[in-house]
Amino acid sequence: MHEKIVLGSDHAGFELKEFVKKELEKRGIPYEDAGAQKLDPNDDYPVFAAKVARAVSGGDYTRGIAMCGSGIGVSITANRFKNIRATLVDTPDLARIARSHNNSNILVMGGRTVDEETARQILDAWLSTKFDGGRHERRLKQLEDTGA
Repeated sequence: MHEKIVLGSDHAGFELKEFVKKELEKRGIPYEDAGAQKLDPNDDYPVFAAKVARAVSGGDYTRGIAMCGSGIGVSITANRFKNIRATLVDTPDLARIARSHNNSNILVMGGRTVDEETARQILDAWLSTKFDGGRHERRLKQLEDTGA
């Protein structure tokens, strides 16, 4: 059984979020859509990135996916929450590294920077890659110890 994933995007990431939902459905992976629910330029990234990060940080979900135009805004917002490792990726190789080295628990993509085929490959890599542990575990502990 797969874990349930929480998704969120602003207006600029909305179309990519809708694509990601279809991809998760194809894979039989349950998800919760935290919004935006329609393409509305008044839907701002901090609101939806915070919903995703709060849900993962609070333990309601083990992983999340967040999108905005570039991915930068949702990354900044999500990483303000305790125990969040939101990683902005634009290639499948970076998605694998984000999981294997950084134990990424929120995947971030830019709706204006990642096309659908690349997003599909990124999802495949991020969903299938396990955390390596070892020396990476030590580094994550150091990250936690910073108080961030």
